[in-house]
Amino acid sequence: MLRGLLSIGCWLLAVGAQAHVQYYSPVDYQITLAGNFGEPRPNHFHGGLDIKTDNMEGKHIYSIGDGYVSRLTVGIDGFGNAVYVTHPEGYTSIYCHLKRFSPRLERLVHRTGKHDEKIDLRFSAIDLPVSQGQLIALSGNTGHSTGPHLHLEIHDTKTWDMMDPLDFLAPFVNDSVAPQAHSVMACPIEGEGVFNGGASKQTFGLSACPDYTAWGKVGFALWADDYMQGVYNHYGIRETILMVDDKEVFHSNVNRIPVYSNRQVNAWGDYDHWLHNKTWYMRSYIPEGVTLPILQADEQGGVVDFSEERPYQLCYILRDFMGNESRYEFIVRGEKSPIVRKSKKLMNACYDRLSLISLPGMQLTIPAGMMQGRMDVRPKVEQGRLSPRYTFVPQACPLFGWAELCIAVPQGVDTANLYIDSGGHDMGGTVADGWITTRIRELGAPYELKLRENKQ
Repeated sequence: MLRGLLSIGCWLLAVGAQAHVQYYSPVDYQITLAGNFGEPRPNHFHGGLDIKTDNMEGKHIYSIGDGYVSRLTVGIDGFGNAVYVTHPEGYTSIYCHLKRFSPRLERLVHRTGKHDEKIDLRFSAIDLPVSQGQLIALSGNTGHSTGPHLHLEIHDTKTWDMMDPLDFLAPFVNDSVAPQAHSVMACPIEGEGVFNGGASKQTFGLSACPDYTAWGKVGFALWADDYMQGVYNHYGIRETILMVDDKEVFHSNVNRIPVYSNRQVNAWGDYDHWLHNKTWYMRSYIPEGVTLPILQADEQGGVVDFSEERPYQLCYILRDFMGNESRYEFIVRGEKSPIVRKSKKLMNACYDRLSLISLPGMQLTIPAGMMQGRMDVRPKVEQGRLSPRYTFVPQACPLFGWAELCIAVPQGVDTANLYIDSGGHDMGGTVADGWITTRIRELGAPYELKLRENKQ
C-alpha cells in the first residue's frame, strides 16, 4: 500500500514539471512517415504521425516513455485497436490501428467477453505500469485505416491539446528536405481591394515573376507541401511566415492544436477550393471568427493593404520541424484601381454572437464562435414528403461546432420513428412539444423530416 502511495506521489510531482521532454521511438527501425502532424483535412487536422510499417502488419510497437496504460479501446474514434499510455511528464501517447495488443493487454480485452463490439477499458496509475521501450502491441490496419501503419498521437493530458510528436521524437527521424511551395492565391477582400484589376480570387505560380498589381486590401494563401528523402509522400507545412517589405505580417506554427479547434481547418484553409480541386490553400491571414492559437498576425490580421503606388516586396518563408527552410519572393506593385464597394446587406448570422434563423415551422440556432465571419442566411425551402426541405446557404458551409435545428412535427405522424434527414443521413432528433430537435454542423446540406422503416 505504501509503495502504491509513493508511486502516485512521484507521479503527481512529475506531472508538474514543465521541462522539455524527449521520448524514444515506438518502433525498432528508422522512422519514415506516411503523414505528419497538423496536415489539413476536411473538418479536422491530422492529429498525429502516420509511421510506415513497410506495408506490413505485426511490427513491434513500444511505449515511447515510462508511464502506465490508462486506456484500451477497440472500435472507438476510428482508431481500431488502440493503446493509451499516460506519462508522468504530463502527456498521453496513443498507438492506433493495431493488429493486437501485447499478451497481458490482450487478456484484459478478452475478459470483457465482447466480440465484434466497441470496447473501452480505463485503468489507474497503479494498474498497468509500463517502461520506456516496453512492447505494448503489434502494428496493424484496424479501424479507419487505408493501409498498414502506426498512427501515433501525443496529447497534453490535462488539456487534451494535440501535440506534434516530432517535437518529442526528432532524433529518430531523418529529414534534410525543405518544404516546397506550389502556388499562391491572392484573395482581395470583398469591397475593399483588387488584385490585377479584379475582385475575385486568383492563383499564380512562383517559378516565374510576372508583373502583379494590387490596390486596397488583399489577403494571400499558399499551397505548399513538405517532403522527406527516400519516400514519395508529401506532408503539411510546420511553419509558414509571410513577410512584406521585411516586416512579418503572418506566422503559423503547427505544433499544438486544441481538439475543439479541429473544424477551424475549414476556415484557415480555402475549403471551397479544396472541395472542387482537392488542394489546400492555407490562408496567410486570419479570417474573422478563427481563433486557432497556432496563427499569429499583425494588426491587419495578415491582410496586406496596398495603399501606395510603389513596389511591395513579399516573401514566404517555409520551415519544417527540423528547421529546413525555403524562401519564395515576389513583387506586387501598388497601382490605383477602382474598387467596387459592396452593397450593405443585413447579415443575420455572425461569428461573435448567437444567431437565430426562423421560419414558420423551423428554427435554427447558431451559438457564437461556431462560424467564420458574417453571412446572410436565407433558407431555401422546397417541398419534402413529411415536411419542407430546408437548405440554409447555396454552397457547402461547415460550422466549427454544433448548431441546433428544430422542425415542427406534422399532426398524426408516428413520432417514434421520426427523424431529421440530411441528404440520406439520419441526424436523429428528440421530439417534445410538437417539435423535433437535432444538432447539425453543415449549413449547405438539405434537412427534412423522414420516418424510419419498421424492421420486423
